[in-house]
Amino acid sequence: MNTSVGLRGEEVTVAALRTLYERYGYAPYKMSKFEEYDLYVRNKDFLISDSIITFTDTNGKLMALKPDVTLSIVKNTADTNGGVRKVYYDENVYRVAKSTHNFREIRQVGLECLGAPDAYCLSEVLLLAAESLRCIAPDSVLDVSHLGIVTGLLEQYAVPAQSRTAVLKCLGEKNRHELAAVCAEAGVNAEGTALLCELAFLYGAPETVLPKLRALLANTPQAPLVEQLADTLAPLADNTAVRLDLSVVGDIRYYNGMVFKGFVSGIPGAVLSGGQYDRLLQKMGKAAGAIGFAVYLNMLEDLFVPARQYDADEVLLYDAQVSPATVARAVLQLQERGSRVMALNALPEKLVCRRVWKLLESGVELLEDRT
Repeated sequence: MNTSVGLRGEEVTVAALRTLYERYGYAPYKMSKFEEYDLYVRNKDFLISDSIITFTDTNGKLMALKPDVTLSIVKNTADTNGGVRKVYYDENVYRVAKSTHNFREIRQVGLECLGAPDAYCLSEVLLLAAESLRCIAPDSVLDVSHLGIVTGLLEQYAVPAQSRTAVLKCLGEKNRHELAAVCAEAGVNAEGTALLCELAFLYGAPETVLPKLRALLANTPQAPLVEQLADTLAPLADNTAVRLDLSVVGDIRYYNGMVFKGFVSGIPGAVLSGGQYDRLLQKMGKAAGAIGFAVYLNMLEDLFVPARQYDADEVLLYDAQVSPATVARAVLQLQERGSRVMALNALPEKLVCRRVWKLLESGVELLEDRT
């Protein structure tokens, strides 16, 4: 990861992500720091945390500092008559951190494709998710699943609605023993239980997993969805970071179709997550579909370098009697090499820099090279 010109690792990463998204035609989206509290109450199951900072507006309306970006984008995006709207964001959200259990301001970068995303749009979003991970670290993995396959099997084997959350939880944890127990309690037959258990442990490169998935679901109504999945992943055939993992699931009240999570080496949890959330739009009264993802920058703090290794690259010392115009010209001369220049009339004891220069009548003279 490039950390040149004194930028923090976080800022370099965000700049790379923004450039990536704009190359594919995604427009920046900016929103308010707060929304009506009712928006989050009605969709609290969609939120990572149901703890929300609230305040009363001057008109008496209860407001909330936004704990989520997607809900705000959906609320403030009008339905499109065909086609899609592609946006990306760089926003702060306000959530309870798992590590401290205190509220934190968390920076989040992501994108949304709303309207009528077709097969290419789905592939493009997956590609951008995989490339986003590469902007963060070279050693990364994007785990992709299709929630429609899983929910189709739950319907096929008549898993009661009250048991589906438990089944999905076991799938997500790859807990074969508990999954079998939940299926037995829900009245799922031996064939269905075995199929769901095998599904949970299918993992690997698409070219390896897809043939197994085709064989496993050949005689089920989910077979066409396997082909849809294969078509969506085909443009990513050369991307070695992509893996198929049918244990990746989401809340079936909101998500459908493709769901995915991204991981980078050295970080124990997912640093990126996303998927198709048509059901969320339907719940919010929108006649449209959508797919998107978010990168959680707070998960990456251990990867980012300190804000600055040096306070400045060059320090230019000048005498008080030297004219401001002379100092300004000398600063510009040093900046021509791409350096950060700090002009001072005295050198602070703890200032960290690469080189110290002295401004003389004849020009600048190097006093000290600390590199």
